[in-house]
Amino acid sequence: MSEAPKAAPATPEELSKALADITQRTQKLATDYLERLKAGKAPAMSDDVGMVPAFMELAKHAWANPQQMMQAQMKAWQDQMTLWRDAMQRFMGQAGEDSGAAAKPDPRFRHELWQNNFLFDYIKQSYLVAAENIQRSVAQVQGLDEQSARKVRFFTRQFVDALAPTNFAVTNPEVLKATLETGGKNLLDGFTHVLEDLERGGGQLAISMTDPKAFKMGGNVATTPGKVVYQNDLIQLIQYAPTTDKVYKTPLLIIPPWINKYYILDLREKNSLIRYAVAQGHTVFVISWVNPDARLAHKTFDDYMLEGPVAALDAIETATGEHSANVIGYCLGGTLLACTLAYLAAKKDTRVKSATFFTAMIDFREPGELGVFVDEDALKNIEKKMAERGGFLEGYEMANTFNLLRANDLIWSFVINNYLLGKDPSPFDLLYWNSDSTRMPAKMHTFYLRNMYIKNLLVQPGGIELAGESIDLRRVKTPACFISTVEDHIAPWKSTYLGAQALPGPVKFILGGSGHIAGIVNPPSANKYHYWTNDDLKGEADQWLAGARKQEGSWWPAWVEWIATHAGAKVAARVPGKGKLPALEDAPGSYASFRLDDQQTR
Repeated sequence: MSEAPKAAPATPEELSKALADITQRTQKLATDYLERLKAGKAPAMSDDVGMVPAFMELAKHAWANPQQMMQAQMKAWQDQMTLWRDAMQRFMGQAGEDSGAAAKPDPRFRHELWQNNFLFDYIKQSYLVAAENIQRSVAQVQGLDEQSARKVRFFTRQFVDALAPTNFAVTNPEVLKATLETGGKNLLDGFTHVLEDLERGGGQLAISMTDPKAFKMGGNVATTPGKVVYQNDLIQLIQYAPTTDKVYKTPLLIIPPWINKYYILDLREKNSLIRYAVAQGHTVFVISWVNPDARLAHKTFDDYMLEGPVAALDAIETATGEHSANVIGYCLGGTLLACTLAYLAAKKDTRVKSATFFTAMIDFREPGELGVFVDEDALKNIEKKMAERGGFLEGYEMANTFNLLRANDLIWSFVINNYLLGKDPSPFDLLYWNSDSTRMPAKMHTFYLRNMYIKNLLVQPGGIELAGESIDLRRVKTPACFISTVEDHIAPWKSTYLGAQALPGPVKFILGGSGHIAGIVNPPSANKYHYWTNDDLKGEADQWLAGARKQEGSWWPAWVEWIATHAGAKVAARVPGKGKLPALEDAPGSYASFRLDDQQTR
């Protein structure tokens, strides 16, 4: 975030003009909303994921054990009394200790006044103690089914995060300081930002995370030189220009998740995995998924497989003359890769020479926090919503879900910066990508959620059928490498480890540091994090980690060493568009360059 405002206080004329503008825009938003409400187009309040029933179950089981409730209340009261005693001791100049909860580092309270001012220090510590007690009390309630318990824990955390004193002007010392310095202009600017986000979101609050005007696809993000050499309804296939005279004989195909744009792997020159792979001598191809609308609502999971990786493999063979390829699948792209491997195995097609899975789940028995949003009742609500919108799920729906998984970083920090402090969001390429949401066709999306997340059929032999073939992972003998990350909140590493055990061929498992994005986009030059390796995958995940060797830095070189053993000899470098597939346009291509937030579609 940018520095605190240093400008002189606003003049009465500036304040008057700002208030008049706010009033006019507020009235227009209200009028537009009422018109949509009359027309039945305004979004209705709904509980798509079943939060209310889960908390009703919590209340029923909590009241069934009043003694436990009383003990929890007594513990909370004792903690607050201890906190008050220690705070008063420190106020009087005596030695005092922070509570266990308050002593833990919390980036929300990094401003010096949270530590140096008695009142704000006490507000901070009181909140942290209360938050810990609330979450502990909820977790102690017995008798809930696992899905209800998961929902209660998740939404309780959302509740306590929302009530943090940092999120309110009167209890945030940084906001109070800015208000005094600017004569309240920060709050007026913040309200203007609220209106801008409401206008941009068509009446829904679409929080700005970065300045989109600071970035240009192919200019300062997605800059690795390449050409689109193939296109169908669902994908553009990008082939990247070589930077070495010789390249490995076996091409490399990357399948990104269809829920995000591929260029997370090509943000900047210094952290581009695509550019790095090209520099190692690989002929790199990347699938760039289309951002579908109602015209593609009929597309199924079968279509995404056949028109995605299968079509890409056909096109790569045409472009290079090579029958086989090494393939990477990232996140959902990895799940699709596993499906493709089983489909090809059923057809005795051996075109995939090796498979790499970046933070990808194959076995969904432990889905992590995303499981909060996926059960049969929630899916029926999603299906109804998609039918009402023309047969697809809007991009911001899933974006909002992922943002909730890290609400303090991806929601509340921007509420403070944009709305309370009145600052403009800073340019940040990762958040530019994060805001570049994509839609999903209803048939494809519901098949994926129901058969993978809810029923976990991919790991069951014959559990699903794709394009007329029974899917059985036991047929997949392809050498595989799994790259997972220890702090992943989307594809928990213990779940990805289960997927690695589901493949019968030779499998290597590498566990990196950090999370779903930062742990993957971790170039060696950054000299960050670490990774673990262990060739023994027979035991449980914890056993694997206990016996693993920890190594400092990026896992990229270790993967490069592994993939080289499957890449063949060196041949003359291949130039995109010079083979049998002509260049259609420059990378990143029109599919990736299309942004929903430029279209006023919400």
